[in-house]
Amino acid sequence: MRKTFVPKGKVEQEWLLIDAEGQNLGRLSTKIAQLLIGKHKPNYTPGVVTGANVVVINAEKVAVYPTRLDSKIYYHHSNYPGGLKSIDLRTQLERHPERVIEHAVKGMIPKNKLGRRIFKNLHVYAGPEHPHYAQTPELVESEE
Repeated sequence: MRKTFVPKGKVEQEWLLIDAEGQNLGRLSTKIAQLLIGKHKPNYTPGVVTGANVVVINAEKVAVYPTRLDSKIYYHHSNYPGGLKSIDLRTQLERHPERVIEHAVKGMIPKNKLGRRIFKNLHVYAGPEHPHYAQTPELVESEE
């Protein structure tokens, strides 16, 4: 009989740096989600946060298909009658480019308490500067 492996004590979390410049939004989001969840580690356990802290820079330069820029629409509601708001991908990339990556990654992690804890380990920045130099994040190379 196999038993489930549970890491004992505090799990060491590494810091990873990803440059989003020129990378496809969907493929980048999938990679980030796997790193956050911890599926790249041999001690992965579904009920424990074993993933890494991921810092994403250059979110404003992420690659998206041109037809997708106008057809993809984000919705949110203000919880007031008639409060449904919408914004297309092109406008969202101009105003808040970090929200585009955060929204894509959030849809790929579990929808429970653990997923909310995992999502706190994602740090997205529009430009090349980030405040996490003290943690010395390791650069993750893209496969493209």
